[in-house]
Amino acid sequence: MSADAEPRRLRADAERSTARILAAAEELLAADPAATLERIADAAGLARATVHRRFSSRKALLEALTGVLNERYLRGLEQARVATAPPVAALYRLTELLFELKVGSRAIMELTADPATKMTPLSPEVTTGLEQLFSRLREAGEITATDTAWCCAIYLAVVHEAAQLPADSPALGIAAGDVGARTDLTYRTVLAALGGDRPHLELHEEPSP
Repeated sequence: MSADAEPRRLRADAERSTARILAAAEELLAADPAATLERIADAAGLARATVHRRFSSRKALLEALTGVLNERYLRGLEQARVATAPPVAALYRLTELLFELKVGSRAIMELTADPATKMTPLSPEVTTGLEQLFSRLREAGEITATDTAWCCAIYLAVVHEAAQLPADSPALGIAAGDVGARTDLTYRTVLAALGGDRPHLELHEEPSP
């Protein structure tokens, strides 16, 4: 074995253990938000000491789960092709992906939410991607608002509020409750709030490859 093979193996083992812990934590905390690190260790099939070495406290674990959520946001930005797709198509697709993410990760989002904003803190990489999208929307003449940070704040606030609507809310229209209805509502509301005055009827058109 080479001189650096053992450290690489140990790092790989540590990464696998961390992934198992985070996966177990997400599943267990979704069922029981008060689950302890000890229970998470048991669910992950790891020694409790191993979990405590990786995460010294519940706070440290939630910070790591915040990082997992931000990675999912980044994947959403990539899938929506915010840098290359027609910006309105990218906005629609990103919104759709965010609602799907909220459905699949609701419990963890609630646990990692900032008490002031009620939303999971976003990484600089996610913020940059969102601001790029709103800059492109401005350049394309789809919105008139110029402050991209403010645009992002409005967008995320509308996404959050739309996600909280009950399934039978009149605001969701005839398709009440599904991801498409929430996406349509958010898309139209955000464009209108940011000064967009063009008709946007082809909401479900996929971005060109």
